[in-house]
Amino acid sequence: MKTILACVASMGLGMAMVGGYAVAKGDKPAENVSGKKHPNIAAAQKLAEQAFEKITAAQKANEFDMEGHAAKAKELLEQANTELRSAATAANKNAK
Repeated sequence: MKTILACVASMGLGMAMVGGYAVAKGDKPAENVSGKKHPNIAAAQKLAEQAFEKITAAQKANEFDMEGHAAKAKELLEQANTELRSAATAANKNAK
């Protein structure tokens, strides 16, 4: 999980409005990239979802007293998921 969060954090992505809304609601990242067309991207989405669930469990175990760091990690996972969807879309456009 540390590796996933480090990768997501190092991406330096800007906060998307959709991502902010989803995190505010507490929704986990949506898996919507085709595993048949893009197995690696779909696998990355699955890992992001699992990380999100583990962070939520950690928040509950600590009564959400994590000084906002867990919530920020969840925002970054949603941002990563948005970028994964964009990567799949770009790959679809560039397919020959």
